[in-house]
Formats: sequence, C-alpha cells, structure tokens
Amino acid sequence: MGGDFGPRSIVQASIACLSATPSLHLTLVGQPSLLEELISGQSAVDRSRLSITPASEVITMDEKPAQALRGKPDSSMRVALELLRDDKVQACVSAGNTGALMALSRYVLKTLPGIDRPAMVAAIPTQRGYCQLLDLGANVDCSAEHLLQFAIMGSVAAETLGIVRPRVALLNIGTEDIKGNQQVKLAASLLQQARGLNYIGFVEGDGLYRGEADVVVCDGFVGNILLKSSEGLATMIAARIEALFRQNLLSRVVGALAMPLMRRLQADLAPARHNGASFLGLQGIVVKSHGSAGVQGFQSAIQRALIEIQEDLPRRLHGRLEDLLL
Repeated sequence: MGGDFGPRSIVQASIACLSATPSLHLTLVGQPSLLEELISGQSAVDRSRLSITPASEVITMDEKPAQALRGKPDSSMRVALELLRDDKVQACVSAGNTGALMALSRYVLKTLPGIDRPAMVAAIPTQRGYCQLLDLGANVDCSAEHLLQFAIMGSVAAETLGIVRPRVALLNIGTEDIKGNQQVKLAASLLQQARGLNYIGFVEGDGLYRGEADVVVCDGFVGNILLKSSEGLATMIAARIEALFRQNLLSRVVGALAMPLMRRLQADLAPARHNGASFLGLQGIVVKSHGSAGVQGFQSAIQRALIEIQEDLPRRLHGRLEDLLL
C-alpha cells in the first residue's frame, strides 16, 4: 500500500512479473476492495498465482518508525513481514516507509546471529559492471564492528551474483592509510584481520565508478548521499545530452544517428533497472523498492527478491558469519 504512487503501479508490476516468470506466486497485502478493483482493470491475470491477504492499516511515508511499530499492528507492511516470518511466503518487497520497514523487519524477523544491525545494499553500475554498495541509509551512525559486518554481508551478496572472491573496499576520502576518520581506520584494521575476506583497502568515490572494487562499504549517512547524488547526476546528464541534440538541425541529425547508442546507455544506467535495495542481516529476505519507483522499478525489486530466494541468501550469510564472526 506504500510508495509515492500507491498500490496501482505495484499491482501492474506484480502482474507483469507473473507473466514473465511462470513459477512465481505473489501475495498482495493491503485493502482487498481496492486491490481487487485494480486487478480487475488488468487483462490476462492468472489468479491461481496471485492472492490477497487483508490488512486494514497503512503506514504513511512520513510516519515515525516507533509509531508504525507500536500503533499499527494490522498495517500492510507488518502483515507482509509476518507472512514471511511464518514461512507462508519466501520474501517481502515493499515501496513504503524505509524507517518503518527496517524497524518492523528487525522486530518481526530478528537479525542473524552475529549481526547487530541489518544493512541496505544495492548494485551500482561501474565501468566494469556493478558494485555492491552498503549501507544505503539504514544506519546513519556505525561503529567499526558494524562496518566489518556490512563487509562480510556485502561479499556474500556479491558471490550470489557469480563474483568469485569479491574485492571488498572501504569508502574513504583517500586511499592512503593515514586518511579518514577514526571509525574508518579501525574498520580497516578489522577487515585486514578477517579470515576469508578479500579486503583490498580504501577506495574513493571515483574509484567506485571505475570498478576498483566489487563491494564498497560505508555508513548509511555517506551511502545514502552517494546513492541519491548518483541518481541525480545520471538524470541530469541524460537531460543535458538530450537538450544538446535538440539545439539545431545539425545537432538533431547527429542525435538521430547516436540515438540507438544513447538509448542503450540510458537503459543501462536507468535507476529503475537497478531498483531494489536488500536488507541484509535479517532472518528473511526483505527488499526495499524506491518510493518513487514506477512499474518497471518495482518489477526490478521483485526480480531482486527472486534472485535472493534462488540463492538462499540468508542461509549463505548465516554460514559465512559463523565462519568469520562467531
């Protein structure tokens, strides 16, 4: 029921995913009358794979996490997480209030042994492919121990995408050992001592986009600013290029010739294609869709959840954490 566009785009994305993935079953959690109305407006819906679980309350996008946790026991977000806890579904995908989703996820699902706080991770396009960046905003203040836990979880997440011995780096203001605050320096010492972790040292922001690491770790304050700045920069560059191609006749001719390549580039960098941040460290799979994501973006979030189900990510994380932390 959450997100900037409400359930309409979520219903459309869900039906599109059902068509694309014959083995997929989806449960929509929310107000049945509204959801049924939205479903009835779509064609060729396989209702044998699409069910509705009622929830009478909705958590607003500006609601405080504590209020959502204590004051709305029948919210769509909480009911969805309880379905996951009770093994009635294998993953939860939400476009709702991020803080509320994190608070409810920790309360309902609990964290894996050895993990103090879950972290949000997403794939960032680079010159060499993709980089797993975490934390993206779930934890504004982090200790060195938290960053170590994030690094381990990010490394396992990268392995599920087929990367062998992922290169793990700490985001810093320089690559020299003397650079950075005390928290980052302490984290670097812990990562150097971690068995089985391919830690390569510090990386700067430009190094992230050059593909110098497969996993980049930072606190949620820095990570969220980096993510939102990157999305804004990609949108601005695309708009500026489009405006240049429209300036005069010659520009329009050049633009027409370059358009196929430009469309490929825009598709590769489009935030919607990479939408879906995983909450790593929980005893269950939870994927947070961007609140402003449309149909294509929410489809990407569902696809991310499917990959984590296929890779049994929580079990793999638990095994690695036992090896490295416990």
